[in-house]
Amino acid sequence: MTGRRVVSGSSHADEKPPSRTVAQGRTVRSAESSPERQRHSDPGQFVDARRLDGEDVVARTLEQTKGPLGIATRPKVVDFRARLRERRKANVRVIAMRIAAAAAAVCALVAMVWLLFFSPVFRLETGAISVSGGNEWVSDEQIMGIAGGEAGKSLFLVSSDEVIDRLDDIPGVTEAKVVKRFPNHLEVTVQAQRPAAMLRTSDESMTAVDSQGRVLNSVQGASVEGIPVVDVDDVDEALSTKAVQETLTVLGSLDEWLRQRISSVSAQTQDSITTALDGGDYTIIWGDSSDLKLKKAVVDKIINDPNVIGDKHQVDVSAPLRPIIK
Repeated sequence: MTGRRVVSGSSHADEKPPSRTVAQGRTVRSAESSPERQRHSDPGQFVDARRLDGEDVVARTLEQTKGPLGIATRPKVVDFRARLRERRKANVRVIAMRIAAAAAAVCALVAMVWLLFFSPVFRLETGAISVSGGNEWVSDEQIMGIAGGEAGKSLFLVSSDEVIDRLDDIPGVTEAKVVKRFPNHLEVTVQAQRPAAMLRTSDESMTAVDSQGRVLNSVQGASVEGIPVVDVDDVDEALSTKAVQETLTVLGSLDEWLRQRISSVSAQTQDSITTALDGGDYTIIWGDSSDLKLKKAVVDKIINDPNVIGDKHQVDVSAPLRPIIK
């Protein structure tokens, strides 16, 4: 019995130390494990997370919050909702500034348009229109009737070209000029030619016409001194005939010294245009309107040279290279 107990006790005593030894050995091996092995472990090997290298958060925070003198400052806390509100306010301010700038530009444009086109500063009044160059056939009243149509407009809206075109349509006007004098004056000047002839009807009414057969105006009792007179039955019918058209072309091309001496004109046909000079002392047969430059030179030479005209009273230059003096 005693031996059994000893054996049994020794058996239990013998068994425990190896168990502790094994446990201690494991502990020793675990403690003796190097940090290098913990950092670089083989796949599947146990790793102690406490011995892994990690980021020094404290050091990084201190570095980020360090002030200009090396003194740690309180880290900035970002409130994203506050930042969003700030950004929205900034956007609203930008939009408001853009709207204000656009409104100011529109107001400035409207004010400029009103000033230039609708204000009385540049408005053309009838009294501010000056007219010159008219005569007894193209009167100042006729010119003012055209230019005065622009009254009430801004001078910027007055079309000088349109006024000139309308003035050029007046028979006898050879040139028209329109000058704007800002802020609100208009100068109109015309050059009107004298009529090529006066068409006289049986009732003694006179109609002034130019060399192109355009009617200037009709008058009663006006002086026709220096203007050739052609007797016709009807003005409109006469102007449509070839004979009167050729006659006006001839009369319109004559020099003033010769026109002043014409006392009467006749034209039975377009090839028989005849003028009487100095009350009938001389008669010039022109024929038609061809070779007018040569015909006028021949007449000038014959009529103004006593040695050539002599006591003759008729000059026929219908064939200017072979003039006939009778």
